[in-house]
Amino acid sequence: MNNNPIGILDSGLGGLTVLKEIGVQLPNESTVYIGDSQNAPYGSKTKEEIYQLAKRLVEFLLENQVKLIVVACNTITVSCISALRDAYPTIPIVGTVPVIKTAGTLTKNRRIGILSTTRTATSAYQKQLIEQFASDCQVISHGTDLLVPLIEKGETKSEKMIHVLERELAIFQKGNVDVLVLGSTHFPFLRDQIQEMLGPKVSVIDSGTAIARRVKWILENNNIVTTRPAPEYLFYTTGNTEIAKKLLAGTIAEGNTFSLVYL
Repeated sequence: MNNNPIGILDSGLGGLTVLKEIGVQLPNESTVYIGDSQNAPYGSKTKEEIYQLAKRLVEFLLENQVKLIVVACNTITVSCISALRDAYPTIPIVGTVPVIKTAGTLTKNRRIGILSTTRTATSAYQKQLIEQFASDCQVISHGTDLLVPLIEKGETKSEKMIHVLERELAIFQKGNVDVLVLGSTHFPFLRDQIQEMLGPKVSVIDSGTAIARRVKWILENNNIVTTRPAPEYLFYTTGNTEIAKKLLAGTIAEGNTFSLVYL
C-alpha cells in the first residue's frame, strides 16, 4: 500500500477532465495536479519545447512525492511520452491518446472524426493508432489551436466559443461521421455544445474513463493503492486562479475539498 498522491500534469486545465474520471474510479486516492496555463497551448510548440516544459512539470510532481504520474495531455503524450519514461524510469507514467480503438468499435457507418490540437493531429503517434485500429474506416482528423486558449480563459460558453466551434465542427458534419473522438483533455469541457451541434446520432467520446481504468490497474497490480479513508486534492496553476476555481467546481466530488495554489 502507498498513501502518496497520484500526480497529474497538463499544459493547462484540460487534465481536470481526467482527474474527474480518476475520482470516480478511485475515490479515496489523493492527487497533486499541476497545470501550466501560462504556456498553453502546447499544440503550436516544437517537440523539444514541449519536452522541456513537460520535464519541469514532472520534476515538480516528483518533489511532491507522487507515486504515479498521469500525463493528462494528448499533445505531450504524442510528442514525448517515450522520452519522459526514459528520463524517469522509476515511476509509472500513464499517457493520454485519442481513443481511436473505442471509436472503431462504436462506429456503424465506418466514418470517424478526431478533433485535437494541431500537434496531435499531425503526429506519427496518432497516425499509427489510426492504422492499427481504424484502417477500415474513413477517418477525418482535424487539428485546431483555437479552442484551448478560449477554455483557458473560461470562455467555454461564450458567443466567440460558439462561433469557433461551429467552424471547427463543420468538417465532421460534412463528412457524416457517427463517432467523434475528443483528442484533447480540454475538449470534454465543451461536450454539451459539441453534442448539441452534431446531434444525437453522433457519439462523442474521450479518453478520461480509459485513463482512469489504466491508473487503477497499475495501482492494484503494484500494490500501491491508498489506505486513506478520504482524499486530499492539491492543485497548482501557472494561470488564472479564478478560472481554475470555476472549472474545478465541476470536477471534485461533492463533499470533498481542495487547495488551489498559484505558481
